[in-house]
Amino acid sequence: MLNIFTLVNGRLFQEEIESLEELSRFQPIWVDLESPTVEEKRWIKQYFGLSIPEDAMDEDIEESARFYEEDNGELHIRSDFLIADDDEPRTVRCAFILNQHNTNLRSQGVLFSIHDEDVPVFRLLRMRARRAPGLIEDAKEVLLKLFDADAEYSADTLEGIYDQLEKVGNTVLSGDVTDAMASEVLGAIARQEDMNGRIRRNVMDTRRALSFMMRSKMLNAEQFEDARQIMRDIDSLDSHTAFLFDKINFLMDATVGFININQNKIIKIFSVASVALLPPTLIASLYGMNFQYMPELSQTWGYPYALALMVASAVVPMWYFRRRGWLK
Repeated sequence: MLNIFTLVNGRLFQEEIESLEELSRFQPIWVDLESPTVEEKRWIKQYFGLSIPEDAMDEDIEESARFYEEDNGELHIRSDFLIADDDEPRTVRCAFILNQHNTNLRSQGVLFSIHDEDVPVFRLLRMRARRAPGLIEDAKEVLLKLFDADAEYSADTLEGIYDQLEKVGNTVLSGDVTDAMASEVLGAIARQEDMNGRIRRNVMDTRRALSFMMRSKMLNAEQFEDARQIMRDIDSLDSHTAFLFDKINFLMDATVGFININQNKIIKIFSVASVALLPPTLIASLYGMNFQYMPELSQTWGYPYALALMVASAVVPMWYFRRRGWLK
């Protein structure tokens, strides 16, 4: 899908392009390519003189492969954006290309974004730019506002993790945690830990992209200050993610502790039962001996006497254990 965005009276207007002829009718400041086809890439090359690298979506992590400037003046930025889906949270690699200086090409002053699927941050910016005139001034502002929206999206997702962990904490700290409940709690904690880790990685990647933009001197004074404010917001998110990791570890330890307590209760019952059955076993062993002179063997009451003695020897320890509270 090929979408272009033009700036009219301070607002972004979106147009979906289906042919090269339609593309030539607009002067966009942002060209968004979502899972572009070979033909759409050819339109970009033919009209704007921009070649989209084949490795634009590579998962390289080294900075030199993700943030660099070509000899022709094109800035290349590859950044990850979070998709906080409950069933399948993930990050999407987005490649940005911005030609600032080469006035011989139509791509001058146009931001190009390439990604494989729709990103919530992109939708958020499109919605805001349609409703708020003056939010976007140029292509650099689009890129800056995307990173700003990304930081805000991460903050909103962190608030969701806070809410989920609050529910989990109320369940764990209620004190009545069964093994089945503990299994559900551990699953919920693991999901929130995974999401928190993704957010931390996402904001770290956003910080690196903003640092590159600030070092490249592509921003004017106002945009540079906006970038510094986004960096401060990201720094505040780091402390939140660190706190959440501590809270997650606490809830994990508490849940595992309740599981151990439940297991200890089971082992305690088996231990008490074993001890209670030792005296009857001893009595049965004594009367199972094959000595010739055992007075009870010749008595008619010998068998019921032995049974009563074994029952009493089992009941008395159980009564004692129950009185001491060891069976609870």
